[in-house]
Amino acid sequence: MALRLLSAALLCLSIALPSLASAESAAPAPAKVTTTQTVFAAASMSDALRKANEIWVAKGNAPMEFNFAASSTLIKQIEQGAKAAIFISADQRWADWGIERGLLVKSSKVSPLGNDLVLIAPTDSTVKVDITKTTDLAALLGANGRLATGDPAHVPVGLYAQQALTWMGQWDAINPRLARADSVRAALLLVERGEAPLGIVYGTDAAASSRVKVVGIFPKDSHEPVSYPFVIVTAQDTPDARAALAFLVGPEAMAVYKKLGFSAN
Repeated sequence: MALRLLSAALLCLSIALPSLASAESAAPAPAKVTTTQTVFAAASMSDALRKANEIWVAKGNAPMEFNFAASSTLIKQIEQGAKAAIFISADQRWADWGIERGLLVKSSKVSPLGNDLVLIAPTDSTVKVDITKTTDLAALLGANGRLATGDPAHVPVGLYAQQALTWMGQWDAINPRLARADSVRAALLLVERGEAPLGIVYGTDAAASSRVKVVGIFPKDSHEPVSYPFVIVTAQDTPDARAALAFLVGPEAMAVYKKLGFSAN
């Protein structure tokens, strides 16, 4: 009797398993995004987002289009009617600025990434320093050298640099000697060309260049944490935009960012 019951149970299981497998195989695949999603992103995200886009396209989605610049420039363009689906800032200020004006969807904001703030020099420079409050940056610049970074008036990397220099007690001395660039990549270029002996950029930007090297890393407590909020643009809040954002903050894209030196928050 027990043997007959066991045989019947095994028969039922053998019938059920193919049915379950069929049900799983019949589950609908995620819908492909066939509309082009435009992403306005901080210049420091350019290499990472282009690489992430390759994965997105390989999954059968329409290629994303990018506009890279200083976060302040991008959000002002959105305010003036520029068509973007997603905004990625290099600091919280400009994302919050856009949210306060209804340009960005507050509930969609996620800040998955961080970065280092570093001091760079051309590859042939002999400068190397452990940055502390006693580090004399003016002396490292020499008599006429200028320090390249983003314009602190509106470029996030410049704001972080100002905080770090203030922490060091050297803002007043260095401020007149700043080479104020309109983005972090523009500041990087000034050092690559030898037009500035030193610059303050993000660690990922330095790593992307073969013509500069990191000669110092600013302590974490010298400035606010470098943070990248990703937010949906209100005027383009669609299911496709949401799908693109989910990918950009998802595990496949995060693996790309980490490989290029970004940290996970």
